[in-house]
Amino acid sequence: MLWSIISWIVVGIVVGALARLVVPGKQNISIAVTIILGILGALIGGFLARQLGVGETDGFDWIQFFISVLVGAGLVFGYVAITSRSSRV
Repeated sequence: MLWSIISWIVVGIVVGALARLVVPGKQNISIAVTIILGILGALIGGFLARQLGVGETDGFDWIQFFISVLVGAGLVFGYVAITSRSSRV
């Protein structure tokens, strides 16, 4: 379990970068925020995938990775939407 969390944190860095590429338009967020959102996306995506019964093996699972990228992209998109809306006011 601990190894899974550590590996998803490492994968979260990649997920953050990919999520930022998936979200259209220019994002005015720092690299640190992108990495944090990627780590959160990876942890949440990994947890959701496990709850759905995907990736029961200890090896790398592409479906879990894809779900994590989608969750990470959703977090980046939500963060950009919230911060851009509040900066216009």
